[in-house]
Amino acid sequence: MLTQSAIVLAAAAVVATLFKRIGLGTVLGYLAAGALIGPSGLRLIRDVDQILHIAELGVVFLLFLIGLELQPSRLWNMRGTVFGYGGAQVAVTTAVITLLGAALGAPLPAAVVAGVGVSMSSTAFATQILGEKNELGAPHGRAAFGVLLFQDVAAIPVLALVPLLGPAPKASSGSPLVHGLVIVAVIAALVVCGRYLLRPAFRFIAEAQSHELSTATALLVVLGTALIMASVGLSMALGAFIAGVLLADSEYRHELEADIEPFKGLLLGLFFMAVGMSANLRLIKDRPLLVIGLVLGLVVVKMAVLYGLGRAAKLSRRSSASLGVAISQGGEFAFVIFGVARGATVLKPDTTELLIVVVTLSMAVTPLLFLARDRITKRLDTADRRSFDEIRDEGSSVIIAGFGRFGQIVGRVLRLKRIAFTALDASPTHVDFVRRYGNEIYYGDASRVDLLRAAGAERAQLIVLAIDDLDASMRTLRVVQAHFPHLRIVARARNRQHAYALLEAGVTSFVRETFAGSLEAARITLEDLGLPSDDARETVRKFAEYDEAQVRKVYVHRNDEKTLVESAKQYGAELERIFEEDAAHRN
Repeated sequence: MLTQSAIVLAAAAVVATLFKRIGLGTVLGYLAAGALIGPSGLRLIRDVDQILHIAELGVVFLLFLIGLELQPSRLWNMRGTVFGYGGAQVAVTTAVITLLGAALGAPLPAAVVAGVGVSMSSTAFATQILGEKNELGAPHGRAAFGVLLFQDVAAIPVLALVPLLGPAPKASSGSPLVHGLVIVAVIAALVVCGRYLLRPAFRFIAEAQSHELSTATALLVVLGTALIMASVGLSMALGAFIAGVLLADSEYRHELEADIEPFKGLLLGLFFMAVGMSANLRLIKDRPLLVIGLVLGLVVVKMAVLYGLGRAAKLSRRSSASLGVAISQGGEFAFVIFGVARGATVLKPDTTELLIVVVTLSMAVTPLLFLARDRITKRLDTADRRSFDEIRDEGSSVIIAGFGRFGQIVGRVLRLKRIAFTALDASPTHVDFVRRYGNEIYYGDASRVDLLRAAGAERAQLIVLAIDDLDASMRTLRVVQAHFPHLRIVARARNRQHAYALLEAGVTSFVRETFAGSLEAARITLEDLGLPSDDARETVRKFAEYDEAQVRKVYVHRNDEKTLVESAKQYGAELERIFEEDAAHRN
């Protein structure tokens, strides 16, 4: 056992690290490492079933952490993306694959399981690639996250329902109705215990101030609920998921996540390696056309479905195509679903092996699709792109980065006072449009050091960050702070989150773009309702001062949802108290 453990760890450390370094991701690295040392490779590991049995705990811990993230409020805010995109993607993909499977002669239950299984994409794989490319915040990244979130939730009932598609047991130890009532009673008991016992228990353990005891308690909760669910014939993953959901609103959520994460990461890596070991690579050699055809069919079907959903949701063509590329692969839940289906005799062993190979290879295709997408996008951009303008350094004291509606107003005011400025904008269409009206503006990316130098940044006094895109704005800010620290910065903040990011970067002079206009609309509204002009202006001024102070006060808690919610609840009451005290002083 120690020798096998050393072999597994060595393969993971070497192969997964290599795959990570070359941009293919650790998940694919684990799969490749398992295939290398497994029965189809070097045969260093032979007892795959034993390793897979242990590694399934990785999926259990994964489901627990997913449950921790699924706060009801978060699900409700994302309901359109999660249940719209996600539900439609799973339903349509399952239907298409089921029909294709049935047309190829597969039994209907097997075709349904295959369809559901391959409709699930890889959460770990897709989010990792999107994160590395800084695309999680893009429209297709948000849509992909919503689809993946729905799949994570949908996998739970799927795992519970798959065994029902198999043949009925020959002998039953009890009534199905009684068994169903037992299951309902166990789930109800878990919910009650989670609400009224787990939090006091964690509070009691926390008072001991022992990290080891906290970790042990977290592991006990996960494994205990998993074993309870397994004892009544349901999935261990379902029990862990329920435990996670019950603790999603707990004050111990972040501590639990930190305690479980290392175990989840190691065991999930072991799970992927076990899957790689169990993959029958001889199928690729013996039936290459069938395997390649099924892989291409799976990827093409999912890309087509996702592209269609993206266009229906009014995403651009590029965003829709990127959505299809990001989650066109099969996922880790497919391995679990196929394993359960095989145990319930819904899928034959040879069919299961074929599907596992297909899903594994579909994951290997994803990085290649991203490379192809990036090259195609680059060529399209190059075809539409002209060279950046050559800037003549006029010694301007102000640089305006971004010359949209916000930057233009700043520029017009500066021009009235005969203050010279240099304006930069990264949109050639926008530059040409603005120049028609006689404005001096240069086409270029303000995050480029050479362009800023050409614009006179080394001798300028101030830069106005008026860029519309949040990521581009922050990227330019980092360049300015690194290479031109003498420049004073006045920034445009698109929203509160952008303001928080600017404060974190040390920028204190910023303007929220819709804030001033909203205040002016509020002042006009008060005056039209009969309030004296002086009172209306004073009311708006006090509100603005208080709201700006709140932004700077709570930004340190920007990642703590609970604190932000409490702050928002206190906001209105505190503001009302200030105005009431002011009215009392006047009287």
